[in-house]
Amino acid sequence: MRNYIVRSAARAAAFSAALACGAAGAAPAAEPAASAPSASDDMPMADYLGLLAQIAPAAEEGARAYLQAYQQRCGRQLATADLRRAMSDGDGDPMLMAMIRSSNLRDSATLAQLAQRIACERRATR
Repeated sequence: MRNYIVRSAARAAAFSAALACGAAGAAPAAEPAASAPSASDDMPMADYLGLLAQIAPAAEEGARAYLQAYQQRCGRQLATADLRRAMSDGDGDPMLMAMIRSSNLRDSATLAQLAQRIACERRATR
């Protein structure tokens, strides 16, 4: 049950942040809608993490741990759009969801183990 609650909170945080991203990047009504946003139009990571912190602090902590592990294992930063996809595609990236759960439980040992298993290649989109 607790896992379900954490997963639901993470999904709600991702959904709310995605809505905020859409609202922040919305074009004025007089202008035609633009095509899909490019990576340069994406919300800054600090803003996205700030929204997560307001909505679900464990989601923000887990996302920060995921970002740090990704940086250490893969040698590059994850883009905000990639983190948003990891948070919201389907049930979310299983590793990210596990890191959010571990953050919520304050389980630093599991969090460290999960950080060692971060995959650098992108998952196929559904």
